[in-house]
Amino acid sequence: MNTLIALVDCNNFYVSCERVFRPDLIGKPVMVLSNNDGCVVARSKEVKDLGIKMGVPVFQVQQLINKHQIKLFSSNYTLYADMSSRVMCTLEAFAPRMEVYSIDEAFLDLTDVYFKDSLDYGQRIRKKVVKHTGIPVCVGMGPTKTLAKLANFAAKKWPKTNGVVDLSDLKRREKLMRIVPVGEVWGIGSRTNAKLNKLGIDTVWDLSVQSPSKIQKAFNIVVARTVMELNGTSCLAIEEISPDKQQIVCSRSFVRRLTEEAELSKALSEFCSRAAEKLRRQQSVTGCVTVFIRTSPFNEQEPQYQRAASIKLSSATQDTRTLITTANRILTEIYKPGYNYQKCGVQLSHIQAKTSEGQLELFDFEDDDLPTENSALMETIDKINRRFPKKIAIAATGFDKSWQPKAERISQRYTTDWKELVLVK
Repeated sequence: MNTLIALVDCNNFYVSCERVFRPDLIGKPVMVLSNNDGCVVARSKEVKDLGIKMGVPVFQVQQLINKHQIKLFSSNYTLYADMSSRVMCTLEAFAPRMEVYSIDEAFLDLTDVYFKDSLDYGQRIRKKVVKHTGIPVCVGMGPTKTLAKLANFAAKKWPKTNGVVDLSDLKRREKLMRIVPVGEVWGIGSRTNAKLNKLGIDTVWDLSVQSPSKIQKAFNIVVARTVMELNGTSCLAIEEISPDKQQIVCSRSFVRRLTEEAELSKALSEFCSRAAEKLRRQQSVTGCVTVFIRTSPFNEQEPQYQRAASIKLSSATQDTRTLITTANRILTEIYKPGYNYQKCGVQLSHIQAKTSEGQLELFDFEDDDLPTENSALMETIDKINRRFPKKIAIAATGFDKSWQPKAERISQRYTTDWKELVLVK
């Protein structure tokens, strides 16, 4: 049988999770907000139809919120993660190989299981997921992952498809490619899109008829592979085991503006602790720490300042204490008094497996005052915090945490907390 890859994508996932337990909101405008309830991160179709864009600050659309009585929710990541797990468990029954691509997307290898009628199989997937989880999904299919992504775009955009599109047929594929802008192709970012448009490549079809070697010279191997995938040549395999993250970022916007270096230091300490936990969870170490701070870009009346800096570590680590010490060194260099800081964060990069052999410094004997690596201590702290969440924090005891985001509109953790189960009266 010909290769068939499906991309199953949840519709307006965060909004759909809220509607599962609030069916009274089906058909009504709903938005989910970011940390600190600052920006829009998920919109129902009704909200999209009002012209509200993703990422827009809430205060800029407050008039529309009031006028159309839009229901607002704070992000409930505990609920969303558990609902995602339920969706993925349901999808596992439909294919021998599956790649969880994101919290609301998964690729399925349907090559040997769809029994000729792929559209019917896609509908079976949709109905089963809704029945088991309450989450609506769309299914895009094609001989490659890029075509499956494109098919999913069509399944969501045009209701007449009934949520399932298969681009295995060459005529159907060409018809769709001729009307879809090239910017909708998976992996084509805004800069690449602009450059393609300057070359007269405006639609997906325009890109698909290009020579891969020519595109590689003008852009890179990634775009060249995209051209090959659009023509049915698979260049991207199904990854059943998720690869380790190559970057880990922990950041937050503050509920109030921070002005003192000591306050920013306390926030960074907590972010470093979270990042280190993620690093240890995937059995990795980091070789570079980056810290960034910024004022609010939406308040033009206040002085603006943003800065980021990095330090490359002499030896890779996963020790929380080392990361905190390094982050605070960077903060001292980039901090400027007299500004109202709205956000800061830490990024770990140069990540590698813990078992990898690092490059030793031959002539550098200078003491960097960093703590000695203590894997046993870190492992013990992680075990305690898994059993009793957030009971142990390094360099954060007694800190004023009034800067932390407040989720005033958060829903219940319906599926993970006995005290917050749905009550039926």
